[in-house]
Amino acid sequence: MDHAIRDFERHLKVERNVSPHTLRNYLSDLAAFHAHLLSKKVASDQKQREQSDEISLSSSDLKEIDYLTIRGFLAAQRKKGLSKTSMARKLATLRTFFDYLVRNKTLNLNPAKQVSPPKLEQHLPQFLNLDQACILVELPKGKGWRVLRDRAILETFYSTGIRLSELVGLSEEDIHFASGTLRVFGKGRKERIVPIGSKAIEALQLYLKARPAGAFGLFSNHRGGCLTTRSVSRIVKHYLKQIDRPGASPHTLRHTYATHLLEGGADLRAVQELLGHASLSTTQRYTHLQTDHLMKVYDESHPRKP
Repeated sequence: MDHAIRDFERHLKVERNVSPHTLRNYLSDLAAFHAHLLSKKVASDQKQREQSDEISLSSSDLKEIDYLTIRGFLAAQRKKGLSKTSMARKLATLRTFFDYLVRNKTLNLNPAKQVSPPKLEQHLPQFLNLDQACILVELPKGKGWRVLRDRAILETFYSTGIRLSELVGLSEEDIHFASGTLRVFGKGRKERIVPIGSKAIEALQLYLKARPAGAFGLFSNHRGGCLTTRSVSRIVKHYLKQIDRPGASPHTLRHTYATHLLEGGADLRAVQELLGHASLSTTQRYTHLQTDHLMKVYDESHPRKP
């Protein structure tokens, strides 16, 4: 199985060109499944248990995996306290992995397709109202390059709705100041062009003028290295706490961007393109316009309003 996972990793890197974050998730899920299979193999044989360092999974072991094996793995993960969302992701990883093995004729059937994913609770996306969003982006004050960087990060998130991983992957060459557009590489390194507002453009220009020379990447740390997703998340959450939204995250700004576009009358298909969603059903989560906004539209528009 080790060989199959290495081949699959190569497939993800070369053929599918997945992002480093997605690759880590795939490999982490497969490592957990591999460890589960090894533990079951050790437990089934007392002699092997005493020589567990030498135990491995052969190609014949791989072919013996069925839907019951996968259900057992998910049940074990559940006992460890994993959420339904994490379990659904692990099942999706296994489906993709076994699909690859079927296409390569290593297996005849995909056993993961016989397992239903856990039912997930549908949560409406959290978002900031207009006042909160405006206050948030103006919180970083001062002329130091770190403050200007933080302001540029917040303005870029709210102005473009890009993902955290997409923001971290930006370079100065991705910004077209004259046209007010940003080149973004989304999931699967799929490229898209998104508009970026004048306030964000101004914040980026001020930051770039103040940024220390020789910095790597667009948004850099004090050592000149590129900020990680964890660092950017920590920065954003720091300011979100100041507007009394401690549970919010960078993704909240993406939700806010989409919600405010729709409230402003944007077409759902256009928002889908801007967000880089492959499916319109994903974008439809953002049609939860606030009741007061809907009532305002009704009061202003309906000829026979109460």
